[in-house]
Order: sequence, then structure tokens, then C-alpha cells
Amino acid sequence: MVTVLYILKNTKGSYYVGVTEDIQRRLSEHNVGKSLATRGRGPWDLVYTETFPSPQEAKRREYQIKQKKRKSYIEWLLKNRGSVV
Repeated sequence: MVTVLYILKNTKGSYYVGVTEDIQRRLSEHNVGKSLATRGRGPWDLVYTETFPSPQEAKRREYQIKQKKRKSYIEWLLKNRGSVV
């Protein structure tokens, strides 16, 4: 099964980075408030994805992105790698 790293963006310009095996289900969960990390800050749009053959690889990439701790890095990623949705 393929694991997806995803980046969401809300209407205020905030980003959220996560990992899932079912991107449509997870996006729905974020938008209906089932995710504590994003509850009350939506609606969220899917703006970027990367696929990985294993959850471990996807989690490693998620950690790498989150370590940057900068909105500017995510915007650079979207600009230079494209909004892959």
C-alpha cells in the first residue's frame, strides 16, 4: 500500500503537514473537525502530495519538512516542486 505525505492550506494561509494511506478520508476528517491538530482552523485544501512505498519513509519526510519550522520553506517547496495534487 502507498503512503502519502500531504500538505493542507487553510483560508488564512496556514499549512498543515501529515501522512496517511487514504488522502480523501483524511482530508474529510480535517474539514469536519475530527483532527485535533486542525480543528476549528479550516476549511482545508489539499495543496501538495508526495507518495512513498512505506509509512516509515513518509514519516521521515514529514519530520524533515516539520524540522524546517518555517512557512517560507513550505511555500518554497510548493513553488519549486509544484502543487502536486
